[in-house]
Amino acid sequence: MTGRRPQAAVAEAPALPHTTGMAEAVANGCDTAAGAQQNALLQVSEAISRHRDLASLFRDLAQRLPAVAPFDFIGLVLHNASTNMMRVHILETASAGPLSTRFDGLQLPIEESSSGWVWTHQQPLIIPSLAEETRFTMGMAALREIGVESVCLFPLTTAMRRLGAMGFGSLKPRAFGESDVEFLSQVARQIAIAVENALNYEEAQEAQRQLAKERDRLHLLLDINNAVASHLELRDLFDSLTVSIRRVLKADIVSLTLLDPGTNQLRLYALDFPGQEGFIEEGTTCTLCGCPSTEAITGRKAVLLKRSDLEQSESTVSKRLVAAGVRSACCVPLLLRDRPLGALNVGSLQDEAFTAADADSLTEVGKQIALAVANSLAYQEIAALKDKLAKEKLYLEEEIQTEYNFEEIVGDSRALRQVLKQVQTVAKTDSTVLILGETGSGKELIARALHNLSDRRERTFVKLNCAAIPTGLLESELFGHEKGAFTGAIATKIGRFELADGGTLFLDEVGDIPLELQVKLLRVLQEQEFERLGSTRTIRVNVRVVAATNRDLSQMVEEQKFRSDLYYRLKVFPITVPPLRDRAEDIPLLVRHFAQKFASRMNKRIETIPADAMKAMQAYHWRGNIRELENFIERAVILSSGSHLFVPLAELKRPSQPLHGGNGAIATLEQAEREHILKALRETNWVIGGPAGAAAKLGMKRTTLQSKMQKLGIARPS
Repeated sequence: MTGRRPQAAVAEAPALPHTTGMAEAVANGCDTAAGAQQNALLQVSEAISRHRDLASLFRDLAQRLPAVAPFDFIGLVLHNASTNMMRVHILETASAGPLSTRFDGLQLPIEESSSGWVWTHQQPLIIPSLAEETRFTMGMAALREIGVESVCLFPLTTAMRRLGAMGFGSLKPRAFGESDVEFLSQVARQIAIAVENALNYEEAQEAQRQLAKERDRLHLLLDINNAVASHLELRDLFDSLTVSIRRVLKADIVSLTLLDPGTNQLRLYALDFPGQEGFIEEGTTCTLCGCPSTEAITGRKAVLLKRSDLEQSESTVSKRLVAAGVRSACCVPLLLRDRPLGALNVGSLQDEAFTAADADSLTEVGKQIALAVANSLAYQEIAALKDKLAKEKLYLEEEIQTEYNFEEIVGDSRALRQVLKQVQTVAKTDSTVLILGETGSGKELIARALHNLSDRRERTFVKLNCAAIPTGLLESELFGHEKGAFTGAIATKIGRFELADGGTLFLDEVGDIPLELQVKLLRVLQEQEFERLGSTRTIRVNVRVVAATNRDLSQMVEEQKFRSDLYYRLKVFPITVPPLRDRAEDIPLLVRHFAQKFASRMNKRIETIPADAMKAMQAYHWRGNIRELENFIERAVILSSGSHLFVPLAELKRPSQPLHGGNGAIATLEQAEREHILKALRETNWVIGGPAGAAAKLGMKRTTLQSKMQKLGIARPS
């Protein structure tokens, strides 16, 4: 570290002035002066042995040496190899007064400064009068400001390197004689060794600090690597990451933000800020704005922020950080093959807590975290798809095991052909369809026909009876829920909308959806997106909704029992399924179809159906529509002992006119339904399930009957 010699030639040192010096200042000859100087050199050695710190050493010398040398100021100027300039390191005075701060760390060009001349030529330099000095332009004015009139400087050089210069200044002109120069030159030779030792010590300390930082950086990378290998769940990885970072950096806040490339939004995935609970809620999203994470992501490089940077930012996040006392921050992008996945952010309550080296370390950490994030997201996606496929498989297996009313639509009446023409017209579109009709008229079969004729036929047809699900669980059935979303939610559940992604969702009894849930259903119909219960993550789906109801939705809208906006959104293409009484010409086809179906199942052979029985069945009202007819034919097949279908005609002679209330007035549909269910319950002695129960007699599922009983206030008498 000898420094670079200046290119321009430098003048030779001027001759020493002929001043009296110390030898003549001491009375009675040179011996006394020489003894004082020898004693002073011993004191210099003592001071060197006592002080390891250069500032303390020069402060001590400033007090000891003025007794034997005519100076008022002592200074140390060292050569800075990185800038190739002379830097004022120390300036001390024998008096108690403060020095000018203009000298603190003052950088002086080698060619234009006296200390640079001394360092370059390795010779002492005496300037008898600063007022007359014209060769050196740098530093002279500052010396004159503090009253210095004359200066002498000596090179500080050891066997290993040239260090700089040591200078002495006096408030008197021509203060230094030959003997003073000789004495101070000896002092400089001793001080050179002390300066080198001190610099070596400082360099060794700095090297140790750098080694410690490098060791901590490597430990951090090793800890992160182990954490990535040990934790597949991103949340567990973040907790381990936070502990490792805080062992190395002064991080009071650590956060992880993830970027959704589809919506270009940042989501706060995880945050650790002890003592600041509720600072920003995890799961909070924002578009790419001017927040610190955004700068790192868009710039694809680490961002170091000081307190002034945070205070000047217009970002809401930055303002919250300042309000919470954060004074410095560092954000690094999570890059996977130059594709940003998010950002790792750390903040401190101290000013300028993070250096460029810290930013480099965090950048390396960010690369590992990016791999972990990519793996975690891929794992979550695979797990979700696997779960979805498993649910679809289970659902389809249940569907296969279900006994449907029809394997295909049976009938050739004009009313049915008109409905099928409407189905064929709308099936190829993705428009929402509302199927209207009485219970048991085959609305689900029409919905299946819509799906099978559409471009979605290769995907899942998912159905949900809204009346059969308790109100408190209906939202979970539709949209799913996260683990721990409510009491009893012990695992994540995929909802019907997510299950039907790419396919068709059939919502039966849509009129029974409660008002508070209707607004969420409307959002899915309009935006094709929703959130699971207990989650803030938005899920986008592509689902075609087919709804069905036997209730008068327009009347419910007037009574404010059903949202008008949802009603009009569902009623994009209404299809009304005719009741069985309006398509009596289809009854013979249906009777033969059901007779063969149940005969085959019961290992019987039905060849003929009595004409009078067929005529009676065509004349019957069939309030339960096709479902009632199916159950009736099943009973007939059970009762048949030969090849002729035995039809219990007595059941077909019951009054077919609408039910009436007790005062003779026509009963409401709800009253009629209540009486019909009560009659079936009484006939079965209040047995609901089983082949001989009320549910089978009414042609509905046990759960559907229980739901209707609860809705109509029907309870078994005690």
